[in-house]
Amino acid sequence: MNDIDAIAALQDPVRRRLYEYVAAQGREVGRNEAAEATGVARTLAAHHLDRLAEAGLLDTGSRRLTGRSGPGAGRPAKVYTRAREERAVSLPARDYRTAAELLAEAAEQAGLDAGLCAVARRRGEALRGSAAPCGGLEEAMETLAARGYEPHLEAAGAAAVVRMRNCPFHAVAERFPPLVCGMNLALLEGLLGTGGAVRARMAARPGECCVVVEAADEEL
Repeated sequence: MNDIDAIAALQDPVRRRLYEYVAAQGREVGRNEAAEATGVARTLAAHHLDRLAEAGLLDTGSRRLTGRSGPGAGRPAKVYTRAREERAVSLPARDYRTAAELLAEAAEQAGLDAGLCAVARRRGEALRGSAAPCGGLEEAMETLAARGYEPHLEAAGAAAVVRMRNCPFHAVAERFPPLVCGMNLALLEGLLGTGGAVRARMAARPGECCVVVEAADEEL
């Protein structure tokens, strides 16, 4: 299925709610859970979830949701996760990804990491404008969500950190991780502000953004 058809599958409001719920969990979601969370019947949820899988927007698998194994544990249930493949539509056709990869390759070969980070930090500051640095993790999450990072709060021992399920620069970061992750950190430092209540730092984890945000008074 091409990208236009795949994205068009989200036109149905129920289907879109189901997709957004599954995508926000960052884990496998069963039909019963998705139906209950979105307020629709299980059979309707199953129909739309399977349509989303057919469109390539969700991946499917099966596992026992009871947590038990062996006789009496029940049959494995169908579960869904957001597909890793990116979908995009541009009319007329544009190819900004190739341009970004070429620029990243040139910057890496020329050793321009420091210069790129300086530009990224200034861009973050420009995006923040005259606003004060973020006053706390809740405000930081709102800022990050508006930029497409899909933040979620996660316990880290006695403290909490904001991790991000999506990296807006994922495709380029996969090819040039030190360069692009450093750029991303500098951008968020400028966007969230330094010297305030929160700070950004590197804490890479597979499948998520390489940066986390935490309270500024937490020890590393």
